[in-house]
Amino acid sequence: MQIRELKIPDSYEITPRQFGDDRGVFLEWYKADALEAAVGHPLSLAQGNTSVSKRGVVRGIHFADVPPSQAKYVTATHGAVLDFVIDIRVGSPTFGQWDSVLLDDVDRRAIYIAEGLGHCFVALSDDATVSYLVSAPFDAPREHGIDPLDPEVGLEFGIDREQLILSPKDLEAPGLSAAAEAGLLPSFDAARAYYEELNHRQEGR
Repeated sequence: MQIRELKIPDSYEITPRQFGDDRGVFLEWYKADALEAAVGHPLSLAQGNTSVSKRGVVRGIHFADVPPSQAKYVTATHGAVLDFVIDIRVGSPTFGQWDSVLLDDVDRRAIYIAEGLGHCFVALSDDATVSYLVSAPFDAPREHGIDPLDPEVGLEFGIDREQLILSPKDLEAPGLSAAAEAGLLPSFDAARAYYEELNHRQEGR
């Protein structure tokens, strides 16, 4: 398993080793010890989610209040999605920037997104099936969104805009600047302080 940090600090691309023969393929798509070594603390698993999307569906940009927010470990078990991590932490050196990872059933990569970062993906195939391991249960009052079509963020979906399919909730979400002005966004300092708290919990266990 290879793990590399993305352009957005505290997010990682995970590429598993695949072992194929005439029966099919075996791989380890999640390894707690390898992720812990990269991140500095284990991913506390609280919930597992799966979504199935038709081509062009956009889900996000989603995030939750820090703490505890919600760290995510995401992979595609069928089809393909382009998965985005967006730095929405006010005060971060990479605030407003993003990086992406192609998640598909060929290379079978995963992405880890730390608490306080924004997450979004677009389905590149029909029946694109995405599975998430998350560190905290869904808590509606603490969940927020940013318009994934906000030109200030400038996500590049690789699909014509008229072919994109968004939920009414995502379409009505504020842009990045409006979310910041409304006080919805986490701060970089608060997010980093929470990561340090998680690291210290690990050291003291």
